[in-house]
This record gives sequence, C-alpha cells and structure tokens, in this order.
Amino acid sequence: MDLNEERAQQWRADLRNEIKTKDRTAKTRVHMPELDAEYRSHTRVEEVNLGLTPEMAMAEAQRCIDCANPTCMEGCPVGIYIPKFVKQIEVGDFLGAAKTLKETSALPAVCGRVCPQEKQCEAQCIHVKMKKEAVAIGHLERFAADYERESGKISVPEVGAPNGIKIAVVGSGPAGLSFAGDMAKMGYDVTVFEALHEIGGVLKYGIPEFRLPNAIVDVEIENLRSMGVKFITNCIIGKTISIDDLKEEGFKGVFVASGAGLPRFMNIKGENFVGVMSSNEYLTRVNLMDAASEDSDTPVFLGKHVAVIGGGNTAMDSVRTARRLGASRAMIIYRRTEEEMPARLEEVKHAKEEGIEFMTLRNPIEFRGNEQGRVTEMVLQVMELGEPDASGRRAPVEVPGQTETIEVDEVIVSVGVSPNPLIPQSVIGLEVTKWGTIVVNQDSMQSDIPMIFAGGDIVRGGATVILAMGDGRKAAASMDKWIKEKN
Repeated sequence: MDLNEERAQQWRADLRNEIKTKDRTAKTRVHMPELDAEYRSHTRVEEVNLGLTPEMAMAEAQRCIDCANPTCMEGCPVGIYIPKFVKQIEVGDFLGAAKTLKETSALPAVCGRVCPQEKQCEAQCIHVKMKKEAVAIGHLERFAADYERESGKISVPEVGAPNGIKIAVVGSGPAGLSFAGDMAKMGYDVTVFEALHEIGGVLKYGIPEFRLPNAIVDVEIENLRSMGVKFITNCIIGKTISIDDLKEEGFKGVFVASGAGLPRFMNIKGENFVGVMSSNEYLTRVNLMDAASEDSDTPVFLGKHVAVIGGGNTAMDSVRTARRLGASRAMIIYRRTEEEMPARLEEVKHAKEEGIEFMTLRNPIEFRGNEQGRVTEMVLQVMELGEPDASGRRAPVEVPGQTETIEVDEVIVSVGVSPNPLIPQSVIGLEVTKWGTIVVNQDSMQSDIPMIFAGGDIVRGGATVILAMGDGRKAAASMDKWIKEKN
C-alpha cells in the first residue's frame, strides 16, 4: 500500500475531520520531562530524558495535521512512515505505531533518543513553515518503541523465506545493524562480525547511558537475533580472519561498516603528557569497560579540572561524563562561537544545565605538565571569526598576541575521527580516499570490488547514527539487486 492509499483509509480520514487543522496547529508542543539537573549531573546510568506518558504522546500526536504531502519524511534518512505512526499514537494504537516504525527502522528506540530530529524530519515539518514548533516526531518515536518494549509484546518484523545466500557484515554499529535487519527481511543468511566483546559499536562504546541506556540497545539487537541475524564477537576482520576467508566460507556479499574509531589529535606541544587522551579512549573505557568503578583493572583518571576540546555531540558526551565522574570544573573549549557548534541543541542545553562551562573562541596551542609528566595547564589562543571557509562556516582566526592559560588535570580531545584502517589496508585493490575512507558509488554503496559494499563512518568519515542507518538500508537494497542480477 502506498502513502496516498494509507492516508485515504477511512480511519485516517475520520481522524482528520475530528479536529480542525487550525485547532491542531494552535496546540502547543508537549515538552518531555527531564531528571533534575543537579541530581543527574552525579549519575551516569540514569537517563536525562524521562519519556512521554501515553496522555502526553496522544496530545502531541494531535498536533500533526496528516499532510497530503508529508515533507517530514523527506528529512528522514531511513524513510520512516511518519504520519502513519503518529496517527496510530493519536488513536492509542501504540503497538501498531511501534510495528510501523520497525518496517523501515531497525533501531527505533535508539533513533528516538539520539537522532538530530531538529535538523531532519522535524526541520521539514509544516509547523516550522508556519513559524511554530515542529511536531515532536523524535519524542513520539521513542514513546512508541519504549511502550512496546515495556509491554512485553515485542513484534518481530516479517522475514522472507530463507534463500540460503550467506552475507557478512563487518561491524555492529548503526550502519551494520540497519543493513543486517533489511537483509534478514529479504531472506538472506546474515552474520555480523564485531571486533569488540559487545554488540552495538558506537551505540555502546561512544554514547553514554544517560543519553542511550545499553539495555535499550540490547533489546533492539535481540529483535535482530529473532529475525535470524547471527552475531560473532571478538573477531577482527582483516586480522582474525580476512575477506578472502569469508569468500572461502561461502559468503556472497560483504557489507563493511567498521566505523571511524581512529582518533585525531591536534599535534601541538605537550600532547603526550599523561592526562591528555582522545574522546574515543575516554568514552570507550568509561562506557564499555566500566573504568570509572573503583575495582576496575584499568581505572580511568577522575579529573577535577577537565577540559574537552571540540563542539560536537561526542565532546558533549565526554564533558558531561567528566562532570558525572566528579569534575568540579568541566569545560568545553571550542574555536568558534556556540552558534557554529555541530552538537545538538538539546545536548548543549543539557550540558549548561549541568554546570558545564563553555569557553568559545578559544583554541589550545600548548599543554604544560609537571615533573611526573602529567598535564597541569593548557595555553589557549583567543580567536575571532573571519570569512566563511569552504563549508560556509566562518573560519576562526587568531587574535594576535592574545592568549590565556588555564589549570587542567585532564584533557579530552574531541576534534574528529578517522576511519578504521584495518579493512582498507587488508583488502588488495580496494579503492580508498586520501582520508582512508572507502570509495563507493553513492547511489548503491558498492565499492570497486563488486561483492564489497560499505556505509556509515568508514565511508563518511564521521556522521550521525541515522545517516549511517540510511547507508545500511541503501546498501541492502543495492546488494539484493546486485545478487539477483548476478544469479
């Protein structure tokens, strides 16, 4: 059934007539309850956003006018049937809404929490064009997924008849999981190979539990297991086994979604002092290895004056984690202004509420340390915004002769990541860019080696969960087409 036919169904038509459009658009947006800022700044495992009640969700769903041309869907990289699931929530069919979400999204409870909806689906909402707040699509997605999970009546998407064709997925982050889900639906025999000891990739090691609880990721993964997807952990493709080994084992296609786990540094004086580390290391140790607990074998240092360099979501995750681990002063150091920060507005808001300092128009130029080799100070160059750079953002330029020195005992560098080099280096003939990303046809996600497709950060170099998932869906459709044409 296409979107127009869905919209024309009697229950949708009746629902549109129940409340006048002008009354729907006059309703104010429901705002999600949150944990108290002071309380939550001391707990790592309790989620900040508390979710909507059924009454709140139904009230928010009423704001959707069920547009004939749902532009919100144009902003969704995985093509969720947004008006349908929202209207299902409005009539109280919460389980139906969750089922609708799963038709296109392998991770609805995740996306409802970490997607930048304000830049995607919600940015395209008709309410925005009317200078009103967008329908809270992300909050509603989270509500439906959470309701289903808590009800215990978890639906498993239909899978096609097994076709016996083996497909390998390298990496269990959002791109890999999304791809695996779509391939399983089409009847393929899918195995996901993960280098770490837990499934989930960046969803586990990169995003703290106060933003995305591990238990929620695990439920989404179990759903994929129920669809027949197999998972193998502690297996590094390119080291433990090679792509050629997979071929010999009868795999007919490989989707590489190995992410961007190689941190970038700034190459400035003193960067090798103890206490200066990447956000990748910091978050992985805290989130995945429980390095903040007292009985950890490899404990992370609990800094009191912690500076995080960067302005993206990972920087926010790092600085908010440091605050929760006891930092009396936790700072964001960013070379542009707050307006240019790529982090979600919600993340910035939450950070400020939790007492995070924002030192903008500052760029580190030197770290200083003591005789023991531990970082003690950071020298910051004062910046100002000049002309726009190639991306259109105004480029930061130094203010000559203006620096300041601040006391630090821990510095977390969050200035970007590079792709995992293992796969590109281990596959002879695979075309890569000078940045180490795999070159693919953007329409099909197919590499120059026909059986190898790729998506997510190994192609993009660093992006959002939902864009990675979009790559996974596109690659699945393309690989299915390629296999059928070949056979």
